[in-house]
Amino acid sequence: MATKVVVIGGGLAGTEAAFKLLDAGFQVEMFEMRPKRLTGAHESGGLAELVCSNSLKSTSPETASGLLKEELDMLGSRLLPLARESAVPSGSALAVDRVAFSTAVERELAKYEGFTLHKDTEVTCLEEGVPTIIATGPLTSPDFADYLAKLTGQDRLFFYDAIAPIVSFDSVDMTKAYFGGRYGKGGDDYLNLPMQKEEYEVFYNALVTAETVHLHDFEKKELFDGCMPIEIMAKRGSDTMRYGPMRPVGLRNPNTGESAYAVVQLRKENVAGDCYNLVGFQTNLTYGEQKRVFSMIPAIHSAEFLRYGTMHRNTFIKSPDLLTNRFRLKNSTTPVYIAGQISGVEGYVESIMSGLIAADAMVRELTGKDELKLPATTITGALTEYVSSCASDFQPMNANFGLLPELHTVHKKQRKQAYHDRAIKDLGEFLSKEN
Repeated sequence: MATKVVVIGGGLAGTEAAFKLLDAGFQVEMFEMRPKRLTGAHESGGLAELVCSNSLKSTSPETASGLLKEELDMLGSRLLPLARESAVPSGSALAVDRVAFSTAVERELAKYEGFTLHKDTEVTCLEEGVPTIIATGPLTSPDFADYLAKLTGQDRLFFYDAIAPIVSFDSVDMTKAYFGGRYGKGGDDYLNLPMQKEEYEVFYNALVTAETVHLHDFEKKELFDGCMPIEIMAKRGSDTMRYGPMRPVGLRNPNTGESAYAVVQLRKENVAGDCYNLVGFQTNLTYGEQKRVFSMIPAIHSAEFLRYGTMHRNTFIKSPDLLTNRFRLKNSTTPVYIAGQISGVEGYVESIMSGLIAADAMVRELTGKDELKLPATTITGALTEYVSSCASDFQPMNANFGLLPELHTVHKKQRKQAYHDRAIKDLGEFLSKEN
């Protein structure tokens, strides 16, 4: 039995995979090219660094993201408990202090004698005959992406992703802002920046005419809806933002009792609460235009921008042609698994899931055990099937109830809870038989 497994990439998928392999008794060598070679989004060399947002989305059992978290807890995820330890207030969502979370992940991995971390080390090819998990993420280096394209016999695919700006809390005009949660949920975890109709219209007109960083024509076709830049969203209609990230439903200024025409919400970036990100404001505006246009939001008219939004290319492979539903590279004689967003899952928790499933499958293959085939009624089982068998027009996919077998006999209003209950029941029964 091989005792060493290489994990390429120290993001969410790679670190979750490493925990699983180490707990199974394997030695793990992890390679991470940062901080010597940074990407278009990362700012440090820390493991499990979150880039686009610090939110791991909802914990509500009536959401697909909440259900996926419950499934991963049952499957033994090591990252989710660390995320909860590093959590910042964010209503019904699980958001983390990015630095605290990354530090906790590195601390826990360093406790294993069998763990070796090679930072500042870019991998450009696989070590022959060594079981490997590729978890280089959507920001895979160009050199390794070229190698991967040759390895898989296809040109790499790509889409463009965007990051939201972060502002200093001290620079927010609190006479024009208030704390509260949309729909009355989650207490006062979000900082709300209300806008009346005239203010919104001035902001909207500036946003849709603002200067953006130039994209080539072929790049424009690859924008991913899951992280749509706010200026692109605005160009779809004057009310699109008001029904999206700026929807004012359930929000009323507690000091004045006044409702708003639109509301920008800010979420804590860290436990200290001294910096906040603009929720849903991923952007490709030039830095100067971000300062000019976003300062038209009354409460941040004099805001200090700690980080401006950016766009970057996200790479992924055409997984249905290449991977099994356990994330194994089909035609490789050596066990090679590809996990994380490069495999075609979209989202932080989905990446954690893929790393866990890939590592479990690696352990089972190397120890001669039967592979684990999870129920199709679970988000985990359904998403792994999608990644490995989507028939046409493959695009990265996040957790959603549309992946699950439909419950026709349940009324629509109760269906989400029913999806949740069925998945937890089926997974529990499945795991009890496995054990």
